[in-house]
Amino acid sequence: MATPLVRTATARDAQSVRVLLELDGLPTADLVSSQPEFIVACEGTRIIGAGALQRFGAAALLRSVVVEVGARGSGVGQLILQELERRARAADVTELILLTQTAKPFFERQNYRAIERESVPPAVQSSEEFRSLCPESATCMAKTLR
Repeated sequence: MATPLVRTATARDAQSVRVLLELDGLPTADLVSSQPEFIVACEGTRIIGAGALQRFGAAALLRSVVVEVGARGSGVGQLILQELERRARAADVTELILLTQTAKPFFERQNYRAIERESVPPAVQSSEEFRSLCPESATCMAKTLR
């Protein structure tokens, strides 16, 4: 598999991204209201992965990192994560926070650590993702960006 192209998502990509998220059981209810900044990984014209940042000052919520089943294990998730981290640093974000039910080992390999939900900045805690979309059973993780 050739290295996928990773680029900023466009309005035209919204439906494909939503389908990828829904197939993986990830929240989509607040995508319009919260306006996370999505990037997509493409193989030709097909979107095979996506991820987003939702910024809250110096902290950002890492959201919806997803890779279609057939492309998992090929490094696409890592490519998406590296680009999101690069964009976060460029925007002066110093901490990335995420909630996950299924991808804790993946994020641990990328140097994210489990943290208590209560230690997350209040602005992030007030997001819909934190308040209602992700269950209490989700693991909260963070990474400090240098």
